[in-house]
Parts: sequence; structure tokens; C-alpha cells
Amino acid sequence: MTPSQPGHDAERVELLLSLVQEAKERLGSTKLVAIDGPAGSGKTILASHLHTSLQHAGLIVTTLHLDDLYEGWTGLESGLETRLADQVLHPLAGGRAAYWQRYDWHARAFAEWVNVPPPEVLILEGCGSGAQAYTPYTSLLVWIEAGQEERIARGIQRDGPGVLANWLAWMDREAAHFAANRTRARADLHLST
Repeated sequence: MTPSQPGHDAERVELLLSLVQEAKERLGSTKLVAIDGPAGSGKTILASHLHTSLQHAGLIVTTLHLDDLYEGWTGLESGLETRLADQVLHPLAGGRAAYWQRYDWHARAFAEWVNVPPPEVLILEGCGSGAQAYTPYTSLLVWIEAGQEERIARGIQRDGPGVLANWLAWMDREAAHFAANRTRARADLHLST
């Protein structure tokens, strides 16, 4: 395990790029990079920077945001692991395209299906991306965290003050999920924002 890494985003992304390039494919011919941590900790921004850096390095990369797979505010609990395994991990492990269904938060229902040919790197970003069930497929598990007040402020800024009760309930669910999966302890790299 690499210790916590302070520093600027560019330094972190450079380190991540190096770790991804050294990692072994464990998802068929794909390297799975899981970026996990509490809501509002900066996972999406880190994934975006890493995606761009990997593309600049000449790699074919796909980023999958778990926000698109959760079945609403209880989505971390309701069938996510099975759905992700069946729709994404098992097909890619077998050298086939992933075919997953996006959740529409406004309609509160699953919507269109998305086809993803096997990339060289799949960035799986979101709370729960480092679940123990995905360990056989994961090339690199990154844990990112921030203080609770900062995370709540970011959530309200992103989604509006009307979601505060949902955010607080989500934080309880994610804490239980992380404890059960020992996600932070199993991470290859720890980052803080």
C-alpha cells in the first residue's frame, strides 16, 4: 500500500498514471482502476484528470461513474454489485463489450443501455467502486477522502440544499459499506483533498 499522498492534482495524476501503467490487466485485457471514497471527496474530478492523462499517454480509456448505476439514494445497497458484475465486469473479463443500463435520477427509473467495447483502462469511479467483490478484477484501488464538512458543502453546491437529508443518509450508508468492505484498508493508494 502506498501511503497518503499530499500535493497538487498534477503530481497526484502523474503518480496515478505511473501506477496504472505498471499495473497488470485483471479484467480480461483491461486494467480496472477503482476510485473510491466518501461522497464529495473529489473522486469525479480525479477520475476526469486521470482519464485525460491516460488518453494523452495513448491509451484507450473509459470512465464509468457509479452515479449512473445507483438505483437512487439507496443504490449502494440495492443490487449494485450484482448489476455491475453482470453488465460490466463479467463481459469485459470475457473479452466482450460491457452493456449496462443507466439510471435516470429525475425519472427514478433505469433508462437507456450503454455499450462499452473493452478499453485498455476502465476507470470505475464512485462510492462502492472498491467493493471486495470486485477485487479479482481490480488492477488499482485508489481511496480519496476529505473532511465531512467540506464534503457536505460540496454536495450542497453540486446538488442544491434540498438534498441535504439524502446526503446525510447516504453518508451513513457509505460508512457502513466501507466498513464492511474494508475499502480504505485495502486501497493501493490514499489521497486527501
